[in-house]
Amino acid sequence: MKLVKNSVLLVTQILVGMAHSSFAAAAPVPELFSVPVKTIDGSSSSLKPYFGRVLLVVNTASQCGYTPQYEGLQKLYLKYQSAGLVVLGFPSNDFGGQEPGSNANIKLFCQGTYHVTFPLFEKGSVLGDKIQPLYVQLLKESADHSAVGWNFEKFLIGRDGKVRKRFLSAVEPQSPELDQAVSAALRECEGAACKK
Repeated sequence: MKLVKNSVLLVTQILVGMAHSSFAAAAPVPELFSVPVKTIDGSSSSLKPYFGRVLLVVNTASQCGYTPQYEGLQKLYLKYQSAGLVVLGFPSNDFGGQEPGSNANIKLFCQGTYHVTFPLFEKGSVLGDKIQPLYVQLLKESADHSAVGWNFEKFLIGRDGKVRKRFLSAVEPQSPELDQAVSAALRECEGAACKK
C-alpha cells in the first residue's frame, strides 16, 4: 500500500512539474531560486526545481505550540498540489530551542506524526548571524523586511518567483486568509507561459 501511495505521489509530482515546465523555461530564474539549500537528507539543491509553481516557505519546529500546523500545511499541500502549490519546510532551532533534533529525527517526526509528504530541508537558522542565505533573500524580497519572529512564519511566493505575502505564525494553514492568498497566487499567470 505504501509503495502504491509513494508511486502515485511521484507520478503526481512529475505531472505537475511537466505542466509548469513551459513557464519555467520561458522566464528567467529569479535570484531566490538560485540560492543553495540542502534537503533534509543532506543533498545539495536549490529552489530551481520549483520555479513556475506557487511556493509556501515555512520555518518549522517539532516542539512548538504551532507544531500542529504541520497537519494543516499537509492538508493545504494536498488540496492545491495538483494546481501547482508546493509547501517547503525549513526546520529551525532559533526560537526557544524548539527544534533540537537531528535532520533524521525531524524527518521521522514529520512523516510519522503528521504524515508530511511536502519537501523538507536541512535544519538551519532563519535569523541572526547564522541566517541561511535563503532567508536573507526572502527577507530582502519581502515587503516586510523585519526578522522572522517565531516558528511557522510563512512566505508565499508566486509562479514568477516574487514574494507575494508574508504570514505570521498565528495564521493557520487552513485559515481563509492564507487559503485565499494561495488560491489567488495559483490563478496568476504570465500570459500563455503559465499553463496548468
